[in-house]
Amino acid sequence: MKRRQFIGAAGLGLAAATIAKPAIAQSSPEIKWRLTSSFPKSLDTIYGACEVFSKAVAEATDGKFQIQTFAAGEIVPGLQAADAVQNGTVEMAHTASYYYVGKDPTFAMFTAQPFGLNARMQLAWMEFGGAQQLADEFFKKYNFMSIPCGNTGTQMGGWFRKEITTVDDIKGLKFRIAGFAGQILSKLGAVPQQVAGGDIYPSLEKGTIDAAEWVGPYDDEKLGFYKVAKFYYYPGWWEGGAMLHNFINLDKWNALPKSYQAIVKAASAQAHNWMLAKYDAGNPAALKRLIAGGAQLRPFPQPVMEASYKATTDTYAEVSAKNADFKKVHDSMVAFRGDEYLWWQVAELGFDSFMVRQRSRG
Repeated sequence: MKRRQFIGAAGLGLAAATIAKPAIAQSSPEIKWRLTSSFPKSLDTIYGACEVFSKAVAEATDGKFQIQTFAAGEIVPGLQAADAVQNGTVEMAHTASYYYVGKDPTFAMFTAQPFGLNARMQLAWMEFGGAQQLADEFFKKYNFMSIPCGNTGTQMGGWFRKEITTVDDIKGLKFRIAGFAGQILSKLGAVPQQVAGGDIYPSLEKGTIDAAEWVGPYDDEKLGFYKVAKFYYYPGWWEGGAMLHNFINLDKWNALPKSYQAIVKAASAQAHNWMLAKYDAGNPAALKRLIAGGAQLRPFPQPVMEASYKATTDTYAEVSAKNADFKKVHDSMVAFRGDEYLWWQVAELGFDSFMVRQRSRG
C-alpha cells in the first residue's frame, strides 16, 4: 500500500473510531433504577425472581444498568407497589396485578382467573392470544406497562382452622384471599380479607382470620401456616396459574435505549422460567414435610367446587355488564380457554392422568 493511501485509510479509521465511541456510550448509558417488590425476602422464590431479573440486566449491560431491589415495606407496603410505579416513586415493581382490583377488577385477569387458565395457558394467552396487547392498552391508563415475570403454577386452596365439608361451612369464614376471588367467595358467605404475606401468620394465630391462602407447599412451609391451621385444602381454583409481572413506569420505559428495553424483556423471561421451575422442583418435598408435620391434606368437596364455579360465572357476568375493559379481557380469556382445554384433554390430561395412576400403583 502506498504511504498516502495508508495515511488516508488510517485517518478514516481514526475518524470512525472517534465517531463510534460516543455513539456506543450514548446507546449504553449508566442508569440506576429501583424496584419495589410486593413480597418479603424470606420467600426466596417469589421474591427471588426479581433478584434473578436484576442480576441478568446488570450482567447483560456490563453493570451499566443497575436495578436495586427492595422487599415489601422497605420503600412502600407490598400492596402499594403499583401506586409507587404509577406516581414515579420508583421506576418499577415486581408484583401481582390482582392485588389492585380495588382500582378496577380488570387488574385481576392478568394474574389469574378463577376457573381460568393454568400457568402454561396463561403465558400462551399473553404471548399469542392477544392478552399482552390488552394489558398494554389497559395499564397505559395507570402510567405503567407490564411484562410477565414469573408464575407460581396452580396454587393450593389454603389453610383452614376448621374442616370444610359443606358449602355452609364457608358462611361467615374470615378468609385471607387476594384479588377477584374474594368477591366470588363472598357470594358463598365468606368474608374476604386483604392481608399482606408477612401478616398472615399472626392473623391466623390470633384468630383475626379463619383461613388463608398464599401460594403452595414450598412458600407455605416457610411461613409456618401449618402450626396455626392444620387443614390444607386443594386446589386453589382461583389461581390455576398465577402470573407475576414487572410493572414499569411508562416515562422511564420510553426513555430507555431500545437495547436496554430488549434486555429488560429477556431478563423478565429468564426470571419467569426460573420461578416456575423452582416452585415445581420445591413443592413436592415441601408437601411431604408438611404432612409429616401434622398438616391434614383435603380436597375441596365436590359441592363446594360446583357452588364456587357457579358463583364465579355469575360474578363474571355481573362485572362484564358494568365494565367494558373487564368484558373485553374476560371474553378473550374464555375464548382462549375453550380451545386450550380441548387440546389439554387430548394430550396433557391423558398423559398426566395415566402417570398419576401408575405412581399410585407403585
